Amino acid sequence: MSLVKKFATVASGTLMSRVFGFTREMLMASALGTGPIADAFNAAFRFPNTFRRLFAEGAFNAAFVPLFAKEIEANGLDGARRFSEEVFGVLFTVLLTLTILMEVSMPLIVRYVIAPGFVEDPMKFDNTVRMAIIMFPYLACMSLAAMMSGMLNSLHRYFAAAIAPVFLNIILIGVLGYAWFTGQDGRAVGYALSWGVMASGLVQLAIVWIAVRNAGISIGFRLPHLTKNVKRLLVLALPAAVTGGITQINLLINTNIASAKSGAISSLAYADRIYQLPLGVVGIAVATVLLPELARALRSGNLKEAASLQNRSVEFTLFLTLPAAAALLVMSEPIVRMLYERGNFSASSTHTVGNILAVYGLGLPAFVLIKAFLPGFFAREDTRTPMIFAAVAVVVNVSLALTLFPIIHETGIATAEIVAGWVNAVLLFATLVWRGHWGRDIPLLTRIPRLLISAALMGLGLHYAIVWMGPSLAPHAPLYTQAVAVMSLVALSMILYFALAFGTGGASLAMIRRNVKRRAKAPEISPTDPAS
Repeated sequence: MSLVKKFATVASGTLMSRVFGFTREMLMASALGTGPIADAFNAAFRFPNTFRRLFAEGAFNAAFVPLFAKEIEANGLDGARRFSEEVFGVLFTVLLTLTILMEVSMPLIVRYVIAPGFVEDPMKFDNTVRMAIIMFPYLACMSLAAMMSGMLNSLHRYFAAAIAPVFLNIILIGVLGYAWFTGQDGRAVGYALSWGVMASGLVQLAIVWIAVRNAGISIGFRLPHLTKNVKRLLVLALPAAVTGGITQINLLINTNIASAKSGAISSLAYADRIYQLPLGVVGIAVATVLLPELARALRSGNLKEAASLQNRSVEFTLFLTLPAAAALLVMSEPIVRMLYERGNFSASSTHTVGNILAVYGLGLPAFVLIKAFLPGFFAREDTRTPMIFAAVAVVVNVSLALTLFPIIHETGIATAEIVAGWVNAVLLFATLVWRGHWGRDIPLLTRIPRLLISAALMGLGLHYAIVWMGPSLAPHAPLYTQAVAVMSLVALSMILYFALAFGTGGASLAMIRRNVKRRAKAPEISPTDPAS
């Protein structure tokens, strides 16, 4: 299977999850708007979700996958099973202890870490604490699921791990549909959603556990013991958790800052859901597939293949994310209006969320590039350097957020996030080049300007098209009319961008065809032709 097909496998599951996520957010926006219950739920959910991405997805995708893959090559599936059981015993014990401590300490955590601004509103504060207590065990389920997902990725079984997150959104959509059908009030909806999050964690864990068993590895429970391999995993995982979760660290800090303004947390969450579509479909797919492939190339001593994997991955991600960034920048408000503006979600909320989404568009390429750069460190078992850069990015984010929030409120927090992302991306790339881990690639250097020009011209054309279609995108236009107009703009921008990209030589259909047919050993994944 070629890398393009592997990317497509992971991306298809992620895309399905994001589409269901849009449906969930549309229903939530209508039911809760940007009011106090929405703020309480989003703040409470941010806490276990942040820990999940910090210590589960970030740490295990960075540290566990290379070690598990190495164990497979050295000792076969039996050795890999023993290693996974050793890790499972330690991980389960740590998660159980952490969950108990966090549940007991939740009032203090909400007061001083998650949302100190809620203290002035006792009802909002109490709801946030109770919802966080209900949802925090979700972390344990998803951390164990992330470990098993890493196993599946190392075994080249990508689909189950990619499709499992869909069930979070399916369950929450069911909760919201039932709440609408029975006429529940906002507070009841918030608590029902919290229990839905907890249930989805159990469902997702069951899905990947069954997939691992079907892959030939049955994991039994062992008493926690710090073996040599587990110690090595912990040494790699701690800095990797910080590095892989830099976006989540910034989001948690920004949630803390945003809690000072009513509706700010919810506005950031609604914009983030839209922005996560291209980031998740492209960035997560590339990072998930690239890490085991790059680790395999480096272990076999094939440095040429490793360099090609990295260069083609960057080219492929930019090819897909630059037009998405331009579209978010230009048409953020029509997108937000079509998706959210109904029920308790007002026109002023649309304006606020639209501004945030436009700023996120400017940062999209940075966060996708970070996901393409990090495997270059993690595959070499270097998690310390990215951790240092992540710490620098956090300092930049916090400094800018504290400076800009009093001035431009939620938009200031979004600006701080994207500036921190670009700082992190530049530091990672410069270090790879300085160490000689990123070979000079003339085709890549010549195509990036062409792709940038194509995306810029597409954005300009999209701007004039939005002006021309103004009446169909106005707040008073029916939802059907707005949807047709937005979909038409998306289709128009895609046609324009691809015509420009292929016309300027920034992309080639011939290379796409060759890469789709190429088998796993072939490193090329670029949509572009080296001869162009």
